[in-house]
Amino acid sequence: MRRFEGKVAFVTGAAAGIGRATALRLATEGASVFLIDLAVEGLQETAKQCEALGAAAAHARCDVTREVEVRETMKACIERFGRLDALCNIAGIILLQHFEKITVDQFRRVLEVNLVGTFLLCQAALPHLLATRGAIVNTSSTSALAGLPYGSAYGTSKGGVSALTRTLAVEFGKQGLRCNAVNPGSIQTAMSGDGILPKDADMRLMARTMSISKPMGPEVVAGVIAMLASEDGIHINGEEIRVDGGTLA
Repeated sequence: MRRFEGKVAFVTGAAAGIGRATALRLATEGASVFLIDLAVEGLQETAKQCEALGAAAAHARCDVTREVEVRETMKACIERFGRLDALCNIAGIILLQHFEKITVDQFRRVLEVNLVGTFLLCQAALPHLLATRGAIVNTSSTSALAGLPYGSAYGTSKGGVSALTRTLAVEFGKQGLRCNAVNPGSIQTAMSGDGILPKDADMRLMARTMSISKPMGPEVVAGVIAMLASEDGIHINGEEIRVDGGTLA
């Protein structure tokens, strides 16, 4: 299946986890990929793996909270590949903490990366995606749909991503842009590993976040992202798709 033959995808958070899995999935389907992250070594490894799959790959270090860097890397993508067909916003951070202990700076940082970063990438990519009638796939979370214990900052940021997704879908749908989101849950990545829970976390509360089936790897999310970014998702716009093993069913 080569749904992205001749197309270009811009993938954020591509150094590891869902970002890397998405880059590799798109590369296997024929896409040229432009990859950004702050973790340069991981980014280089992802690019290397994409090239081994036969894809053209370029990469750049980029802080998604910095408008100048975002616009410079988007410009570099267009200069390198000449077009843009899909933007996959996957870069993000998580903070789980007792609500009364979260500092304002911590809260702002989570919003800056997860929500403001997504906004900046969407804005920078917009004219290029309108030119190709392309697609945006944002990464929200099950925490945008149901309360995540200790996740007030994270859930708030992802709720904003969901709202932004719907807004762009409505505002630019008639111009050919599609904007959708995935809501991962129970996905095994480094970001969701040991040590993210706060001290004295009530595990009875955390039990409600567990999926019906066992946790899965990032490739299951990458498959849904690829579908939404491809022509198979041509009549899907403003939608959120849970990839959570039935957690919120």
